[in-house]
Amino acid sequence: MRDAFVTSTEEVLADPRTTVVLADISAAAFEPAAARYPDRVVNVGIREQLMIGVAGGLALTGQRPIVHSYAPFLVERAYEQIKLDLDHQGVGAVLVGIGGSYDRAAAGRTHLGPADVALIDTLHGWTVHVPGHPDEVRPLLRDVVCGQDSAYLRLSIRTNTRAYPEAGDLRVVRDAGPGAALLVAVGPVLDAALAATADRAVTVAYTHRPRPFDTAGLRALAGTEVIVVEPYLAGTSARVVSEALADRPHRLLSLGVGREDLRRYGSAEDHERWHGLDAAGLRRSVDTFLG
Repeated sequence: MRDAFVTSTEEVLADPRTTVVLADISAAAFEPAAARYPDRVVNVGIREQLMIGVAGGLALTGQRPIVHSYAPFLVERAYEQIKLDLDHQGVGAVLVGIGGSYDRAAAGRTHLGPADVALIDTLHGWTVHVPGHPDEVRPLLRDVVCGQDSAYLRLSIRTNTRAYPEAGDLRVVRDAGPGAALLVAVGPVLDAALAATADRAVTVAYTHRPRPFDTAGLRALAGTEVIVVEPYLAGTSARVVSEALADRPHRLLSLGVGREDLRRYGSAEDHERWHGLDAAGLRRSVDTFLG
């Protein structure tokens, strides 16, 4: 996904309205683009808060900034600047985070960022895309760059087998028929969710756009039992799902990265297993919930 982002960004830089703002991360990957567009690839060094401030200033001049770093540096470290220099000023930018929740787990807690989408969700009017395949990155990036409002594109090394580059409304991947429980898989957790429910009466729907959430699609598909699997902090979408179904009796299971600090290194696969987001862990949770 990171490679697809760099290549796609080089394409959109042909529009003189766009500028890339970096804080050292991926600077080497953007060297060809910087040579071609020296005034519109800006590296501020290891100063993530300044990176957002620069983006806000560029947006005030009419530019469409694309701001990029690891998720915990981009969103958690610079949250105040996102709140003030973008939201409070009423300007938009495209934030592109890599690292997902635990892609760089071997680098330690500084590189773990499972709370990024929950933080963005405290702000108003943001679009959030969580692609599940590298082939989804290019159309999503082009779409948000052509917009005006702020957007967060969350990239990961975790991918599904198949890409769904279409619009982010809920897409039924497996239909278990009337009365079945509904599982909504966000981004790169789809394959694990399909494997976990392979022989269960569970309809599985996919989205790479958790914000704005497709509440109309949810209401059309949901019965009594709803399960949401997200590759970031568990419960991040519980509010929007509960509000969408507030007039209906329903039960909601929210699965994602747990809140406990595990204080472990390991690999992304290890963390996926420890948080119960692998196929076996999801199956245990789903079976307990439906049982």
